Amino acid sequence: MTTDPKAVWQRYYRERREALIGKVEDLSERDARMPRTPTGTNLLGIVKHVLNVEAIYLGLTFDRPFPGEHELVPEESYDVDPQTDWFATEHETLAGIIDLYRRVIAHAEETVELLDLDAVGHVEHWGGRAVTLHEILIHNFNDLCQHGGQVDILREGIDGAVGWRRPGDNVPDGYDWPAYVAKLTALAERY
Repeated sequence: MTTDPKAVWQRYYRERREALIGKVEDLSERDARMPRTPTGTNLLGIVKHVLNVEAIYLGLTFDRPFPGEHELVPEESYDVDPQTDWFATEHETLAGIIDLYRRVIAHAEETVELLDLDAVGHVEHWGGRAVTLHEILIHNFNDLCQHGGQVDILREGIDGAVGWRRPGDNVPDGYDWPAYVAKLTALAERY
């Protein structure tokens, strides 16, 4: 068991990133893009948002711009549409966004390897505030976990697929879900 903070971060972050990708990559383009909430939240948009966040916080923040920066959402696009990184354009594909995310991940992990946890960067959209790599790793992990939870729920609504990392893992085999839901409904209706 390692106690190296970077190695711990990498292990947990890798698991959450792969879970996010695993919940989306086997969907059709339509299912991945379809808005699932009244505010338009969609699975592919979540992945696109997460990859842009990682590219900024674990790239530009530490003067290490992502080499494929032209593939990311341009900063000025947010002035036109503040939701611009929450959906795939007609020219983007599920496979393309996942490939881009994997390249952003490699760049982000390289940033972590190169810098000490107390390395200082600056977040421009936070008014140029100074931050440490450690602070950004915690900030990003929190963001990734929130969006991973969204993906879990949205994916279950599409085809019933549940699981911790990929559909079907870490859930009881042969569980009677309708009976479970009926039990919970009965409990809730008592109030």
